[in-house]
Amino acid sequence: MNLRSKKQLAVRTLKIGKERIVFIDSRKDEIKEALRKEDIRDLVASGAIVIKEIKGRRKVKKRKRKKGVGSIKKKVNKRKQEYVIMTRKLRAFAKEIEAQGKITKDELKEIRKRIRNRDFKSKAHLKKYIGELKKWKH
Repeated sequence: MNLRSKKQLAVRTLKIGKERIVFIDSRKDEIKEALRKEDIRDLVASGAIVIKEIKGRRKVKKRKRKKGVGSIKKKVNKRKQEYVIMTRKLRAFAKEIEAQGKITKDELKEIRKRIRNRDFKSKAHLKKYIGELKKWKH
């Protein structure tokens, strides 16, 4: 019993794929007599033709967001971090010494230039330099 043409009619009527249409074996005689789209619809309603569920997975469209400039986190290299920490520490100390009156504004300017050039390895090194400045002053 070839029901290929009936299956094609059902595909056109129900607007679904042919793999989803299943004919019930016990009612194939009724299906064979169907000539019109209306007949196919009646057979689906009565249960002679079964429609399978859609199998597989559905694609869900995701909205792609662009990364804003402010949210980009770039890794800062260690050398720069160390420089920033040391520079802030030394500048604060130099400012404190200047506030106490131990060095002049011109000397402070010179010290800040040397801090920027990485002349001092540590706070102790800067203290030693300031001590030598005082010796040269007197």
